[in-house]
Parts: sequence; structure tokens; C-alpha cells
Amino acid sequence: MRILICNDDGIAAPGLARLAAAAQTISEDVWVVAPERKHTAAGPSLTMAEPITMRRTAERWYSCSGRPADCVVTAMTWLLAGDDRPDIVLGGINDGRNVAEDLAYSGTLGIAREASFWGVPAVGFSQVKSPDIQPGDDAWLGGLIADLWRKREEWVLEGHWLSINLPSALPAEIRQPKIGRDKIARRSEVVEQDGDRTVLVVPRGRERTTVEGDENSAIDAGYITVNRINWFGETRLGDSFLKL
Repeated sequence: MRILICNDDGIAAPGLARLAAAAQTISEDVWVVAPERKHTAAGPSLTMAEPITMRRTAERWYSCSGRPADCVVTAMTWLLAGDDRPDIVLGGINDGRNVAEDLAYSGTLGIAREASFWGVPAVGFSQVKSPDIQPGDDAWLGGLIADLWRKREEWVLEGHWLSINLPSALPAEIRQPKIGRDKIARRSEVVEQDGDRTVLVVPRGRERTTVEGDENSAIDAGYITVNRINWFGETRLGDSFLKL
């Protein structure tokens, strides 16, 4: 099984190394393409008609000057193009949970979304900050990835991908929660004003809003959460609308 791993926290992120180590417990054919630096809330954005620099940092490890989704594009069009295409794409492990509106903003899930455009099964992994990491976690997570691959006929659909949030401690039971509402980018701070010019900063973080049965409540209770997401969420308009 050929596995491509990308992230949005950058090539030096501990979560990237952990996910690669987990994947290497089940496959010797693991490739890593990650951004040179951290890209928070980069979503699925791409670098178009501008140079992208790829740098080999170790065997089968490459840094990319572009954004998280660019890592998938450069792999599919250059590094692992054609018959060398990966069997599955893994994003993460993101430093912090991805819930609620993060499903649209997250660079980790933007990676999985981009992989779905190429018809490749994809999973975005995120974990709460400052997790309780234990020596056996890599092997356990590798087993989870292997189980996902074996059961792919149950979850792989065109244009879909999985968002998986890991709690602080592994192993853990799995739940499929409802998608909650926990808005990021909910306020701005004025850091400088000079006449008609105003400089703003949108702080990191969220309110940690939660209701029973949503992702935050399940993660806080120590469960792994799994949601299957898609990008083509069309909702048909009624016939009366066409008569405006």
C-alpha cells in the first residue's frame, strides 16, 4: 500500500512525524510532502501560476513552498504522478481538534478534500492539543489506519473523505457525532490606527461551544470522532424560485 502523508503544520511538526511513524508500521511505501511552514486555516487554497519549490529533506520526504493542498497537487502531478499514484492520502496529525466550521477552514481537511478530487481515498487526522502520548500509540494508530483501509468499501465514496479527531489518550472507542457549531475568527482586535488606516488581528482560538452529541462533547469524553464529509453539497431550489 502506497501512502502519501501531508499536513498544514509544516514539515517539522511533531504530528507529521507521528503519523508517518504510524503509517510505517503497516507499509514500507510511505511518502511525505509537507509545507515549509505552518498554514493555519489555509483550507483548500492552491498556488496557481506561481513557482512552487520542492526540497528533498530525507528519503521519501519533501518540503513544499506552497500551501497544504499544494502538497497533494505536487505529489499527484510530479512526485507520484501517473501509475505511481498513492493508494490513500493521510492529512495530519493536526495540532488541535478540527470541528464545526473547521471542516471548511482546515488545511488538514483541505488536503483530504484535494485528494478526493483525484479519486484517492483520504483521511484527515487531528488531535487535541498537548495529548498524552504513550510509546504504543504509533502502532495502535497504524492498526486503525490498516482497519480503515481494509474497510474502505464501507466509507469510500466519490467526492468524500473522513475527518477523524483523536482525544488526548489512545486507544479509544470511536463515535460518529453530529457536526457542531464552534466559530473561529469570531472577533478582531485593533492593533494600530492612523487616520484612515486600521490594522486588525483576528486571534486564534474559539469559544469551545458544545452541545450534547456534537464533536466537542465526544472528544472531551475521550472518544475518537469520525465524520464523512463531501464537497458537492448542492441543495436543489424549488420550482417557484425559477419563476422569479
